Amino acid sequence: MSAAPPLLLGAHMSIAGGVHTAVDRAVSAGCTALQVFTKNNNQWQGKPNSERDIVLYKEKIAAAGIAPVVSHDSYLINLCATDPEVLKKSRAAFIDELERCGQLGIPLLNFHPGSHLGAGETEGIKRICESLNIAHDRTRGIGVKSVLEATAGQGTNIGYRFEHLRAIIDGVEEPDRMAVCIDTCHIFAAGYDIATEKGYEETFRTFDEVIGLARLAAFHVNDSKKGLGSRVDRHEHIGKGAIGLTGFRLLMNDERFAHVPKVLETPKSDDLHEDVENMAVLRGLLKEG
Repeated sequence: MSAAPPLLLGAHMSIAGGVHTAVDRAVSAGCTALQVFTKNNNQWQGKPNSERDIVLYKEKIAAAGIAPVVSHDSYLINLCATDPEVLKKSRAAFIDELERCGQLGIPLLNFHPGSHLGAGETEGIKRICESLNIAHDRTRGIGVKSVLEATAGQGTNIGYRFEHLRAIIDGVEEPDRMAVCIDTCHIFAAGYDIATEKGYEETFRTFDEVIGLARLAAFHVNDSKKGLGSRVDRHEHIGKGAIGLTGFRLLMNDERFAHVPKVLETPKSDDLHEDVENMAVLRGLLKEG
């Protein structure tokens, strides 16, 4: 009988003091998975990573044995912006994010598809595909996948239906460079009922039919402050929100996703005790045997 794969469970960690410090924080909290920004997430441009930063990060992540690491792009980026200047900045910033991941050996760049801002979902999806094709053409050979994050559907955000993500993948010239991240809070708020066993099974049956489970590269494990189908993105601590423990018990024991990193994006203090507590809750849902 083969041994069970290691549990890939962690959190998004701050890079204050340098990207390598996120590894120290992850280790101190007991993480076996990690998500980071590779630059200040509220700036269009960040200072380049120094050779020392890159080496230190690679040494620490190798010693920690955390893999794969996920990067999250800047919140400013909108790959289907209607303002030409914002679209130009977004595309340049996304290329920079891919390049930073390549420098650090981070294989996955998670991003929100974008907000169409009134142009309509069809036009928004078309523009996202154009943006990704430009970015991929400029970053050939770096071995970093662009990871579409399923969204809650606030405002004019694209990505709250699995069909949106499928349409983007189909519209990209290099679909092998595309993967998907499921945020549990987002899909629940978008109307996918993962809080019940029946709804959970239906959600992932639909995901497999529309996108394919093989394309699932990461989970953001967040409970939801708001209810099913609310279309409101508000993260809550595990078991304290509208999803509740049943949905997370199903996820934690789903053997199909044992190899997929599961990363918390829940509110926290500098001492990270909330991450430690949330991970303890998730580990406690695992069945023995």
